[in-house]
Amino acid sequence: MDSTVKEISIPIKDAYTPNIHVEVHLSGMVDRCLPETVTIDSVPKAPALANGTINLPVPPTHRSLQVSVEPKQKYLQPGDSTEVRVVVKDWQGNAVPDAEVTLIVVDEAVLALSNYELRNPVDLFYNEKPALVSSFHNRTFIRLAFIENIFDLRGFGSGFGLQTRSALSVSAPDFRSDFSPLAAFIPNGRTNSSGEFTPIIKLPDNVTRYRIMVVAADGPKRFGTAENSLTARLPLTMRPSPPRFLNFGDHFELPVVLQNQTDDTLTVDVVIRGQNADLKKQGYRVSIPAEDRAAVHFPAATVAAGTARFQVVATTADGFSDAVSFELPVWTPATTESFATYGTIDTNAVFYLIRRPDEIWPQFGGVQVSKSSTALQALTDAFVYLYNYPFASSELLASRIIATTALDDVLHAFNVPDIPTPEQIKRRIQSDIWDLTRRQNRNNGGFAFWPGQSANLFTSLHAIHALTRAHNEGYEVSERSIELTNSYLSNIRRNIPGYYSQSARRTILAFSLYVRALGGDFDENKARTLLKDTPLEQWSIESLGWLLYALSGSPESDEVKEIIRHLNNHVHETASTAQFNRSFFSGDDHHLVFHSSRRADAIVLEALMEVQPESDLIVKLVRGLLAHRRAGRWRNTSENCFVLLALDSYFRNYESQTPDFVARAWLGSQYAGDHSFEGRTTETHQITVPMHFLADTDTAQNLILQKDGTGRLYYRVGMNYAPRSFTIAPADHGFSVERHYEGVDNEDDVEQMEDGTWVIRAGARVKVTVQMVAQGRRYHVALVDPIPAGLEPLNPALAVTGTLPRDSSNRIGSWWSGRWFEHQNLRDERAEAFSTLLYGGVYNYVYYALATTPGEFVVPPAKAEEMYAPETFGRSGSDRVVVR
Repeated sequence: MDSTVKEISIPIKDAYTPNIHVEVHLSGMVDRCLPETVTIDSVPKAPALANGTINLPVPPTHRSLQVSVEPKQKYLQPGDSTEVRVVVKDWQGNAVPDAEVTLIVVDEAVLALSNYELRNPVDLFYNEKPALVSSFHNRTFIRLAFIENIFDLRGFGSGFGLQTRSALSVSAPDFRSDFSPLAAFIPNGRTNSSGEFTPIIKLPDNVTRYRIMVVAADGPKRFGTAENSLTARLPLTMRPSPPRFLNFGDHFELPVVLQNQTDDTLTVDVVIRGQNADLKKQGYRVSIPAEDRAAVHFPAATVAAGTARFQVVATTADGFSDAVSFELPVWTPATTESFATYGTIDTNAVFYLIRRPDEIWPQFGGVQVSKSSTALQALTDAFVYLYNYPFASSELLASRIIATTALDDVLHAFNVPDIPTPEQIKRRIQSDIWDLTRRQNRNNGGFAFWPGQSANLFTSLHAIHALTRAHNEGYEVSERSIELTNSYLSNIRRNIPGYYSQSARRTILAFSLYVRALGGDFDENKARTLLKDTPLEQWSIESLGWLLYALSGSPESDEVKEIIRHLNNHVHETASTAQFNRSFFSGDDHHLVFHSSRRADAIVLEALMEVQPESDLIVKLVRGLLAHRRAGRWRNTSENCFVLLALDSYFRNYESQTPDFVARAWLGSQYAGDHSFEGRTTETHQITVPMHFLADTDTAQNLILQKDGTGRLYYRVGMNYAPRSFTIAPADHGFSVERHYEGVDNEDDVEQMEDGTWVIRAGARVKVTVQMVAQGRRYHVALVDPIPAGLEPLNPALAVTGTLPRDSSNRIGSWWSGRWFEHQNLRDERAEAFSTLLYGGVYNYVYYALATTPGEFVVPPAKAEEMYAPETFGRSGSDRVVVR
């Protein structure tokens, strides 16, 4: 067989970057190899084929930008500024004008936590492409008629070709106080005509090395990166190492490390002063050898809950100095007690006996008196509870968005402690909206209860409810998110799991119609169909409330009249209040839809105000809801959300008398002041009496409130205080909880003394085990363990943590070895674990911490509770931890 060479020229185009697959197919006829026993006049021809492939790299050199970055000064002092010069050139060295530049300057120590490396977009966008082409030939199956009697050609010719490759799958001293790890972030700088970008950056107050990272882009195809570094340093530097927080009652040692970066021995005076901190020692004089360091410890104790502030100054006779200021939160005592009472005055006055409780901390708490001309002030405790609720599930975010958007235009007048400013409220709403939309499932538009889980049906509707209300109030909700929510609502039947009972299914469908109505889509035909298919007796009260709202555009319709008649027949009324107690849920049904009797009352109240605003039941439902508050709020976040929503609507529409009066207050023999209320206003007048101003515990004082004029005075009288004893006994009201500490690297690192105190070696790694016993089936469980202020939780995902033992947080004595919890958080001051459904049994939650700060620390109890039935809870005892 002759050998022939054929050359084919293929121009390499820009579009072939980063590689091109070349495949050659040859086909023809060749002389047939016959057995020696066969004799014919001429040798027959046979079909033949051959394949060949090659992957030719086309490097993206022409799409790579040459980027350089250079700070004008490599070494600066903390807080100084310097120019950074970025130069962008193409692959041939020509300047690239108007290139987009992103510049980031970050503390190298923070990047080291995760071994972060800057990736070049060229490597990301120009990965090698697979061929994604397969070739098939049928020549090997052709039978030649003129020789088929001699031999069979089937299977012949396998030596004439190469197998084709299948498709591949793809990938002043001035005080230093700004310790932000981010020195600069410039997302969209632009190069000038010379291809240069020269911003001025100002460093924070850290003494550290910064990494300068630059990513440049020229249009959609050309990219490049560059890195450099600069260092912030001082001849004499000081680094305090405070804990991240403190608890009231903590005693701690504040470590301060002094570093001499000169060539001579330095004698250093270091002094400290603090606010809300009792400093036992305020100064040291230490001698530090050249290029060496020394550490001093300032013993201190907390004074009151709030914020502790410190200033530390180090100076030498040579004129070297460094100064640092910082603050850290001081949380409330391990146990606090509070109560509040509410009332109204139409005429005359009321009085209360005020007595300071026994054995309390006088620097904590006090008496608060709030006066208003509207009952809206009675909602502030519920709002604060919802606003500050610590477990950021998707349900909580949605509930907070709903309640806050309803109340944000009136809350600015409330002067009750812990009420944020209007600007803070609006920022919080928008932040919650963004957080919630980030959790949205991009495939079906649903929302998980916790990030990373599959969508939860009721949570999804509640989240859509929140986004709808926020969008109606003018907050920013992405168009894509709105499209997804509309898609989810339109496919609601398809999204209901098969294991949902008929009661749960009906609740979901009714809720979806209510949410659609809030968005302006009143599907009355669907509501009538649902009512026609199922008798009213089989509907839950809250479902009927939602259907009533969906039918509010036809208040005189037969369906509306029938629902109202049914509700009137099933309400429990007294002379002043009304409530519904009928539940259609059993077993696990109620937790699927977060059922709540008080939520049902609120939903019916909202609907009645739409379709029958003159109903006598409205005022009674309001009074009933207010009567069910405990410590100024309702049972859980979902209940608070819907109740606040309904009551806000009521107070806006039903307080008819225009206020015009003066409210006065006396405490004992002292006149506490007065305030005039004129016209309709949500203004609240606040009086706060600190606990240490109250008389001793043997003396009771009269608190007198009096009103002159027309209108109703609404008031709140509350007291909060902290018992002196930090010892809290364990409690078992549905859960039992125990906590245990042990050493990770050496069992002698942690020891429990006879009085129960835990003694931990400073620098030791500690294993924390919280054991929880659920005595029966529990729903939406939150397990929270406060962390001693002298310990910091270790995140096993970070490189600096090192190797930790395998997580053993699983159910004990069970065939199931997986994690019992679905979501967990490691925060500065607490560790959290959550589960939607727990069967009765014993469960362990394990996490690890590092003992960082010497001292004696109060540790509040670990607590387990049902988030939507918080009366089902349990706690461990409080602990005292000593780090030394």
